[in-house]
This record gives sequence, structure tokens and C-alpha cells, in this order.
Amino acid sequence: MKLFIASDLHGSAVWCRKLLESFKRSGADRLLLLGDILYHGPRNDLPDGYSPKDVLSMLNAEADRIVCVRGNCDSEVDQMVLEFPIMADYAVISDGNTTIYATHGHKFGPDTPPPLCDGDVLLYGHIHIPVNRRNGKFIEVNPGSASLPKQNTPHSYAIYENGKIRHFDLSNDEEFIPE
Repeated sequence: MKLFIASDLHGSAVWCRKLLESFKRSGADRLLLLGDILYHGPRNDLPDGYSPKDVLSMLNAEADRIVCVRGNCDSEVDQMVLEFPIMADYAVISDGNTTIYATHGHKFGPDTPPPLCDGDVLLYGHIHIPVNRRNGKFIEVNPGSASLPKQNTPHSYAIYENGKIRHFDLSNDEEFIPE
């Protein structure tokens, strides 16, 4: 199983287009979105190319390959126009060896984790900063933000394959290691 993981598009058609191009090049089985899909939120500036209608059109074209969880900026109105489920607070994914608990991060996160077993992965977005580190008994992973990165981090995404998660700069698809 190969997952392409992204978070926090916040309605940017520019970065959504780049994300989908990278997704297609990656050969991943699924696109896992960790919330905050269409709306930029009251605390964020408008991202480059803010156009929620274009974003929903691009994502709806890939609806059969998308798994998504709800972010704090996602709403029932968004679900009315998106053709894939977005209202779940979390998804549990297993490849037989690794269990991934995917969430946005505003309810469950590294400081408020759900019940996890040793070696499980807590995958979350929300903070817009790439993370990949052990946190006690679980692995804490954040792909960063596709459209509104923070703390001088790149626009980014992650790939899960064969029990490993790698991070990539969305601008050039080059792998990097989060600090």
C-alpha cells in the first residue's frame, strides 16, 4: 500500500494542482487528505490562487482515490459540494504491519493522542509544519501544509510505503527530512 499524504490545502487551486500532479507521478494507491480542504480560516491569510470552486472540481475528479478526514475549517457545507466523505474526525488504516491513526490534529494530536499501541503512527495536520519523530510509544507524523507552510518550512506532502514515511517538497518533489 502506497499513500500520498497531504494536509491544509485551504482552498488554494495553485497548490492543489501541484499536489495532484505530484500524486499522479508518485504512483500512490490513495490520496489521504488530513483536512482543511476548501476554506482558509479566519487566522490564515488567503493562500496563493485561492479558489475553493476550482479545488473542489479538481478533487472531485479524483474522488474514488481520496480518503479524507475533517479539519477544523471543514464544514457540512463543504461536504455538500465534495464527492468524497470529509466529515469523519479520524480514519484508522492498517497495512497488516503498521496501524495509522489519521486525523487533522485539532482534537487528537501529539499532546492529546488517541489510544495507540507501541509503533503505531499518529498522522495529523493542523500545525502546517512537517514532523516525523518518535513520541513515547508512537510515531508522530505531520506532512506539513500544501498551501500555507509555517516556520520557513516548504510546501510539502508525505508518502507512506512499506512501513516508512518520507517527506517531500511540493515545489520540486525533492525529499527532505523534517527537523
